[in-house]
This record gives sequence, structure tokens and C-alpha cells, in this order.
Amino acid sequence: MEQLLKVQNFTVSSDGYGAGEGQSLERPFGHADPGEMFTWAGATASWPNRTDPGGTRGLDDYFTRDFAHNIGAEIMGRGKFGPQHGPWENHDWQGWWGDEPPFHTPVFVLTHHLRPSFTLSDTTFHFVDDEPAVVLEKARAAAQGKDVRLGGGATTIRLFLDAGLVDTLHVAVWPHKLGSGVRLWESPDELRDRYHLEVVPSPSGVTHHLFWRK
Repeated sequence: MEQLLKVQNFTVSSDGYGAGEGQSLERPFGHADPGEMFTWAGATASWPNRTDPGGTRGLDDYFTRDFAHNIGAEIMGRGKFGPQHGPWENHDWQGWWGDEPPFHTPVFVLTHHLRPSFTLSDTTFHFVDDEPAVVLEKARAAAQGKDVRLGGGATTIRLFLDAGLVDTLHVAVWPHKLGSGVRLWESPDELRDRYHLEVVPSPSGVTHHLFWRK
């Protein structure tokens, strides 16, 4: 059975930005407010961090519930692991995902500055400096027959898109402009030459864009 490389639940602004400017330890998404940007998922019944009963059902909930289904490994850019750039100042800091990261799989972090792998709970982080196809090969081996999620950010997704490696994408478009930051696209139509596209509006206000390879 084919192992897919999938982008899931990746949220961008209406002008195509996956994060704002000025990323820092305190503001992982720069000037974008993640509380607003990801409300569509956080309001669902299946949101994993939900502490109270209830939550919405329907399409948003389906995508939130399906997020971990058949995923055996994740690939992410260094900016999704943490805000630092350049050589690692120390290896004690282990990302902003806490002692129990939400991935529950091996994670491959793209960086030009390698460091030893380490494990937190049931997530092992590996640091790789390879071409996208080589990273995907490593992730597929670690996924043990399951699919691989391409977690972002936008620069990393574009890198794998430009290499022709992404099989399916689900992008939720949030109906607000950021004006600047890290951009996934100027328009989703940029991908129509390579992908089928179905656009489905949600009552929450986001519009789900579903791409699958032609």
C-alpha cells in the first residue's frame, strides 16, 4: 500500500500566510494570533486539548478527528520546532512542545545545524540536513507502512511541493488578512496545474481547500 505524504489542517490567512512576522519564544506565529487563527479546530468536539464537554461537530470536527489517523511520522521545518536560528546555543532546550509533544511518532526536523536525536514521551525528534526526497525516504522508513505528515511551516511545505513530493493537501483558509509573514501561496490556483482542488466552506468561517495529485 502506498505511503502518502500529506499536509493536514494547515491554516493560512486569506492572503496566504501561514504565520506572521516576528516569531519569538512567546509568539510562535509572530503577529498572527493563533487563538483566532485556529479557532475552527479548537472549537470542535474532537480538539485533543478540550477540557470541557461539548464542542462543534461537522466538517471542522471531522478534520480535527482525522488528524492522527494512519500517520506514522512527521516532517517539520526548524521554525515549527522552535524560534532559534543558526547554531544551537544549548541542547537543554527541547522545543516548545512540552514534555508530551502532540505528535506521538518520529519527527524529522529540517535544519542546517544538526544535533543529537532525543525522545520526549512517545515522540522522538531527529534533526536532518538533506534534500526533501532523502528526508521523505527516512520518514517513510520510520513510519513503518503508515503515511507521513508534512507539518509545516509554509516554507517547508513549499519546499516539498516544489520537489513534487506532496500527495494530498488540506489547507484551511482563515478569513482574515495578515499582510506579511511566511507565505504558502498568493492564490491556491497556483497548484491547479498539478492538483485537483475542491473548496468547501464551513459554518465556522474557514474555507477548506482539499488538493489531491492529478
